[in-house]
Amino acid sequence: MRISKGFFSVKALLLGLALAVPAMAVNEDAFYEKEHIRGFIGIGADYRGMTKSYASYINKLLLGKDKGKLETVTVTETTGTGEDATEEEVEKTSYTPASSKGYSKFDNYYFPDIHINLGAQYRQFMTWFDINFMFSSCSEGSGAYDACWYNYGVDWMFGWKIFGENTFFNLIPSAGIGFNILNVHFTDTYDVVAYHGETGTDFDESKGTMIDGMGNRYYSTISPTFAAELEARLEFDPISIGLYGGYRWIRWNEIDIEGTKYGSNDVNGDTWFIGLRLQYKFMSIWQKKQHERL
Repeated sequence: MRISKGFFSVKALLLGLALAVPAMAVNEDAFYEKEHIRGFIGIGADYRGMTKSYASYINKLLLGKDKGKLETVTVTETTGTGEDATEEEVEKTSYTPASSKGYSKFDNYYFPDIHINLGAQYRQFMTWFDINFMFSSCSEGSGAYDACWYNYGVDWMFGWKIFGENTFFNLIPSAGIGFNILNVHFTDTYDVVAYHGETGTDFDESKGTMIDGMGNRYYSTISPTFAAELEARLEFDPISIGLYGGYRWIRWNEIDIEGTKYGSNDVNGDTWFIGLRLQYKFMSIWQKKQHERL
Protein backbone atom coordinates (compact mmCIF):
# COMPACT_ATOMS: atom_id res chain seq x y z
CA MET A 1 0.00 0.00 0.00
CA ARG A 2 1.38 3.40 -0.96
CA ILE A 3 0.84 6.19 1.58
CA SER A 4 1.72 9.79 0.91
CA LYS A 5 4.25 11.70 3.03
CA GLY A 6 1.32 13.63 4.53
CA PHE A 7 0.43 10.56 6.60
CA PHE A 8 3.70 10.72 8.49
CA SER A 9 3.43 14.48 9.13
CA VAL A 10 -0.09 14.11 10.55
CA LYS A 11 1.02 11.18 12.66
CA ALA A 12 3.97 13.18 14.00
CA LEU A 13 1.69 16.12 14.85
CA LEU A 14 -0.75 13.95 16.80
CA LEU A 15 2.08 12.21 18.65
CA GLY A 16 3.68 15.51 19.57
CA LEU A 17 0.43 16.92 20.91
CA ALA A 18 -0.27 13.75 22.86
CA LEU A 19 3.13 13.93 24.54
CA ALA A 20 2.64 17.61 25.33
CA VAL A 21 -0.48 16.99 27.46
CA PRO A 22 1.14 14.91 30.24
CA ALA A 23 4.24 17.13 30.09
CA MET A 24 2.14 20.12 31.17
CA ALA A 25 1.07 18.29 34.31
CA VAL A 26 4.68 17.98 35.47
CA ASN A 27 4.79 21.71 36.16
CA GLU A 28 3.62 22.47 39.70
CA ASP A 29 1.89 25.58 38.42
CA ALA A 30 -0.13 23.62 35.85
CA PHE A 31 -3.81 24.50 35.67
CA TYR A 32 -5.05 21.04 36.70
CA GLU A 33 -4.30 18.44 39.38
CA LYS A 34 -2.65 15.51 37.68
CA GLU A 35 -3.51 13.16 40.54
CA HIS A 36 -7.18 13.33 39.50
CA ILE A 37 -6.60 12.29 35.87
CA ARG A 38 -8.10 8.92 34.95
CA GLY A 39 -7.00 7.00 31.91
CA PHE A 40 -9.46 4.87 29.98
CA ILE A 41 -9.70 2.36 27.17
CA GLY A 42 -12.78 1.57 25.14
CA ILE A 43 -14.07 -0.41 22.20
CA GLY A 44 -17.06 0.32 20.00
CA ALA A 45 -18.78 -0.69 16.80
CA ASP A 46 -21.15 1.32 14.64
CA TYR A 47 -23.27 1.31 11.51
CA ARG A 48 -22.03 3.78 8.87
CA GLY A 49 -24.30 5.32 6.28
CA MET A 50 -22.51 6.81 3.27
CA THR A 51 -23.49 9.84 1.24
CA LYS A 52 -24.81 9.10 -2.25
CA SER A 53 -21.71 10.62 -3.83
CA TYR A 54 -19.42 8.48 -1.65
CA ALA A 55 -21.11 5.20 -2.62
CA SER A 56 -21.25 6.25 -6.29
CA TYR A 57 -17.55 7.11 -6.28
CA ILE A 58 -16.53 3.71 -4.85
CA ASN A 59 -18.63 1.87 -7.46
CA LYS A 60 -17.36 3.97 -10.34
CA LEU A 61 -13.76 3.71 -9.19
CA LEU A 62 -13.75 -0.08 -8.89
CA LEU A 63 -16.49 -1.26 -11.28
CA GLY A 64 -16.54 1.44 -13.96
CA LYS A 65 -15.66 0.54 -17.58
CA ASP A 66 -13.37 3.54 -18.08
CA LYS A 67 -10.31 1.32 -17.59
CA GLY A 68 -9.01 -1.69 -19.47
CA LYS A 69 -6.14 -3.79 -20.77
CA LEU A 70 -4.02 -3.57 -23.91
CA GLU A 71 -2.60 -6.32 -26.09
CA THR A 72 -0.82 -6.45 -29.42
CA VAL A 73 -2.79 -8.28 -32.11
CA THR A 74 -2.05 -9.10 -35.74
CA VAL A 75 -4.73 -8.10 -38.25
CA THR A 76 -4.93 -8.48 -42.02
CA GLU A 77 -5.50 -5.28 -43.97
CA THR A 78 -6.46 -5.10 -47.63
CA THR A 79 -5.30 -2.24 -49.82
CA GLY A 80 -6.40 -1.52 -53.39
CA THR A 81 -9.31 -3.05 -55.31
CA GLY A 82 -9.82 -5.79 -57.83
CA GLU A 83 -6.68 -7.31 -59.31
CA ASP A 84 -4.60 -4.63 -57.60
CA ALA A 85 -5.81 -5.61 -54.14
CA THR A 86 -3.10 -6.73 -51.73
CA GLU A 87 -3.26 -8.11 -48.22
CA GLU A 88 -0.82 -7.26 -45.49
CA GLU A 89 -0.53 -8.41 -41.90
CA VAL A 90 0.03 -5.55 -39.47
CA GLU A 91 0.33 -5.33 -35.70
CA LYS A 92 -2.09 -3.11 -33.80
CA THR A 93 -2.86 -2.32 -30.16
CA SER A 94 -6.21 -3.68 -29.04
CA TYR A 95 -8.13 -2.25 -26.07
CA THR A 96 -10.43 -4.43 -23.95
CA PRO A 97 -12.54 -2.60 -21.31
CA ALA A 98 -12.95 -3.86 -17.76
CA SER A 99 -15.61 -6.51 -17.38
CA SER A 100 -18.40 -5.82 -14.86
CA LYS A 101 -19.94 -9.26 -15.34
CA GLY A 102 -20.81 -10.92 -12.04
CA TYR A 103 -19.79 -7.96 -9.87
CA SER A 104 -22.41 -6.57 -7.51
CA LYS A 105 -22.43 -2.87 -6.70
CA PHE A 106 -21.31 -1.87 -3.23
CA ASP A 107 -23.96 -0.74 -0.76
CA ASN A 108 -24.24 2.80 0.54
CA TYR A 109 -23.42 1.66 4.10
CA TYR A 110 -20.98 -0.60 5.93
CA PHE A 111 -21.08 -2.47 9.23
CA PRO A 112 -19.33 -2.83 11.53
CA ASP A 113 -16.92 0.08 11.76
CA ILE A 114 -14.67 -0.82 14.71
CA HIS A 115 -13.33 1.77 17.16
CA ILE A 116 -10.63 1.51 19.80
CA ASN A 117 -10.46 4.48 22.19
CA LEU A 118 -7.39 5.41 24.24
CA GLY A 119 -7.65 8.53 26.36
CA ALA A 120 -7.89 10.37 29.66
CA GLN A 121 -10.55 12.10 31.76
CA TYR A 122 -10.09 15.08 34.07
CA ARG A 123 -13.23 15.99 36.02
CA GLN A 124 -15.85 16.41 33.28
CA PHE A 125 -13.39 16.92 30.43
CA MET A 126 -12.38 13.98 28.23
CA THR A 127 -9.90 13.58 25.39
CA TRP A 128 -9.03 10.45 23.47
CA PHE A 129 -7.66 8.97 20.27
CA ASP A 130 -10.35 7.16 18.31
CA ILE A 131 -8.61 4.50 16.19
CA ASN A 132 -11.17 3.34 13.64
CA PHE A 133 -11.23 0.77 10.86
CA MET A 134 -13.67 -1.20 8.73
CA PHE A 135 -13.29 -4.73 7.43
CA SER A 136 -12.56 -5.12 3.72
CA SER A 137 -15.70 -5.10 1.55
CA CYS A 138 -15.38 -7.20 -1.63
CA SER A 139 -17.41 -8.01 -4.73
CA GLU A 140 -16.70 -11.16 -6.78
CA GLY A 141 -16.96 -11.22 -10.56
CA SER A 142 -15.44 -12.39 -13.83
CA GLY A 143 -12.26 -10.34 -13.53
CA ALA A 144 -8.89 -11.60 -12.40
CA TYR A 145 -9.49 -10.37 -8.82
CA ASP A 146 -12.25 -9.33 -6.46
CA ALA A 147 -13.09 -5.64 -6.28
CA CYS A 148 -12.34 -4.60 -2.68
CA TRP A 149 -12.13 -1.49 -0.52
CA TYR A 150 -11.76 -0.48 3.13
CA ASN A 151 -10.67 2.52 5.18
CA TYR A 152 -9.05 3.25 8.53
CA GLY A 153 -7.82 6.25 10.47
CA VAL A 154 -7.49 8.14 13.74
CA ASP A 155 -9.51 11.03 15.19
CA TRP A 156 -8.36 13.08 18.19
CA MET A 157 -11.58 13.72 20.09
CA PHE A 158 -12.52 16.18 22.86
CA GLY A 159 -15.66 15.73 24.95
CA TRP A 160 -17.52 17.10 27.98
CA LYS A 161 -19.70 15.18 30.47
CA ILE A 162 -22.70 17.50 30.77
CA PHE A 163 -24.26 16.06 33.94
CA GLY A 164 -21.12 15.86 36.02
CA GLU A 165 -18.05 13.72 36.51
CA ASN A 166 -19.51 10.60 38.12
CA THR A 167 -23.28 10.58 37.47
CA PHE A 168 -25.02 7.32 36.59
CA PHE A 169 -26.46 8.81 33.37
CA ASN A 170 -24.61 11.30 31.21
CA LEU A 171 -24.71 13.04 27.87
CA ILE A 172 -21.31 13.59 26.24
CA PRO A 173 -21.01 15.81 23.16
CA SER A 174 -17.62 15.61 21.47
CA ALA A 175 -15.75 16.69 18.34
CA GLY A 176 -12.32 16.14 16.88
CA ILE A 177 -9.98 16.16 13.91
CA GLY A 178 -7.89 13.44 12.34
CA PHE A 179 -7.21 11.60 9.12
CA ASN A 180 -8.57 8.64 7.19
CA ILE A 181 -7.02 6.40 4.54
CA LEU A 182 -9.09 4.91 1.70
CA ASN A 183 -7.72 1.67 0.21
CA VAL A 184 -8.96 0.08 -3.03
CA HIS A 185 -8.12 -3.09 -4.98
CA PHE A 186 -8.99 -3.19 -8.68
CA THR A 187 -10.36 -6.19 -10.57
CA ASP A 188 -7.30 -6.54 -12.81
CA THR A 189 -3.84 -5.08 -13.51
CA TYR A 190 -5.13 -2.49 -15.97
CA ASP A 191 -2.96 -0.67 -18.52
CA VAL A 192 -5.28 2.31 -19.10
CA VAL A 193 -7.65 4.30 -16.87
CA ALA A 194 -10.05 7.20 -17.52
CA TYR A 195 -10.45 5.99 -21.13
CA HIS A 196 -13.20 7.46 -23.32
CA GLY A 197 -12.29 6.11 -26.76
CA GLU A 198 -13.34 3.12 -28.89
CA THR A 199 -12.74 -0.50 -27.94
CA GLY A 200 -10.99 -3.09 -30.10
CA THR A 201 -8.14 -2.16 -32.45
CA ASP A 202 -9.23 1.49 -32.67
CA PHE A 203 -7.35 2.29 -29.47
CA ASP A 204 -6.41 5.97 -29.16
CA GLU A 205 -3.75 6.61 -26.50
CA SER A 206 -4.66 10.30 -26.30
CA LYS A 207 -8.13 9.44 -24.93
CA GLY A 208 -6.96 7.75 -21.74
CA THR A 209 -4.27 7.70 -19.06
CA MET A 210 -1.59 5.05 -19.35
CA ILE A 211 -0.58 3.13 -16.21
CA ASP A 212 2.97 1.88 -15.84
CA GLY A 213 2.57 -1.48 -14.12
CA MET A 214 -0.60 -1.52 -11.99
CA GLY A 215 -0.05 -4.24 -9.41
CA ASN A 216 -2.19 -6.86 -7.71
CA ARG A 217 -2.41 -4.85 -4.48
CA TYR A 218 -4.25 -2.07 -2.68
CA TYR A 219 -3.81 1.59 -3.64
CA SER A 220 -4.52 4.40 -1.19
CA THR A 221 -5.29 8.03 -0.62
CA ILE A 222 -5.25 9.97 2.67
CA SER A 223 -7.47 12.91 3.69
CA PRO A 224 -8.13 14.97 6.83
CA THR A 225 -11.36 14.44 8.80
CA PHE A 226 -13.64 16.28 11.19
CA ALA A 227 -15.98 14.26 13.42
CA ALA A 228 -18.76 15.24 15.82
CA GLU A 229 -20.88 12.94 17.99
CA LEU A 230 -23.22 12.74 20.97
CA GLU A 231 -23.15 9.83 23.42
CA ALA A 232 -25.77 8.78 25.97
CA ARG A 233 -23.85 6.87 28.64
CA LEU A 234 -24.62 4.70 31.68
CA GLU A 235 -21.80 4.58 34.25
CA PHE A 236 -21.06 1.53 36.40
CA ASP A 237 -17.65 2.78 37.50
CA PRO A 238 -15.13 1.65 36.34
CA ILE A 239 -17.19 0.25 33.42
CA SER A 240 -19.57 2.26 31.26
CA ILE A 241 -21.72 1.56 28.21
CA GLY A 242 -22.90 4.17 25.76
CA LEU A 243 -25.09 4.64 22.70
CA TYR A 244 -23.62 7.21 20.34
CA GLY A 245 -24.32 8.79 16.99
CA GLY A 246 -22.78 11.48 14.84
CA TYR A 247 -21.28 12.62 11.58
CA ARG A 248 -17.81 12.53 10.02
CA TRP A 249 -16.75 15.02 7.35
CA ILE A 250 -14.12 14.00 4.78
CA ARG A 251 -13.14 14.88 1.20
CA TRP A 252 -11.27 12.20 -0.72
CA ASN A 253 -8.52 12.97 -3.21
CA GLU A 254 -7.39 11.06 -6.30
CA ILE A 255 -5.78 7.63 -6.00
CA ASP A 256 -2.07 7.44 -6.82
CA ILE A 257 -1.42 4.40 -9.03
CA GLU A 258 2.29 3.97 -9.70
CA GLY A 259 2.69 7.73 -10.04
CA THR A 260 -0.50 8.22 -12.07
CA LYS A 261 -3.54 10.00 -10.57
CA TYR A 262 -6.93 8.32 -11.04
CA GLY A 263 -10.37 9.22 -9.74
CA SER A 264 -11.56 12.63 -8.59
CA ASN A 265 -10.58 15.33 -6.15
CA ASP A 266 -12.77 16.75 -3.38
CA VAL A 267 -15.13 13.74 -3.36
CA ASN A 268 -17.76 13.96 -0.62
CA GLY A 269 -16.89 10.97 1.59
CA ASP A 270 -19.06 11.97 4.57
CA THR A 271 -20.68 9.32 6.76
CA TRP A 272 -23.29 9.36 9.51
CA PHE A 273 -23.18 6.71 12.19
CA ILE A 274 -24.84 5.13 15.21
CA GLY A 275 -23.23 2.56 17.49
CA LEU A 276 -22.45 1.12 20.92
CA ARG A 277 -19.34 1.69 23.05
CA LEU A 278 -17.96 -0.15 26.09
CA GLN A 279 -15.36 1.63 28.22
CA TYR A 280 -13.14 0.85 31.20
CA LYS A 281 -11.66 3.64 33.38
CA PHE A 282 -8.48 3.19 35.40
CA MET A 283 -8.13 4.58 38.89
CA SER A 284 -6.50 7.97 39.29
CA ILE A 285 -3.43 8.43 41.50
CA TRP A 286 -5.67 10.10 44.10
CA GLN A 287 -8.10 7.14 44.10
CA LYS A 288 -5.24 4.68 44.52
CA LYS A 289 -3.97 6.61 47.54
CA GLN A 290 -7.45 6.60 49.09
CA HIS A 291 -7.77 2.89 48.45
CA GLU A 292 -4.41 2.18 50.13
CA ARG A 293 -5.52 4.02 53.25
CA LEU A 294 -8.53 1.74 53.74
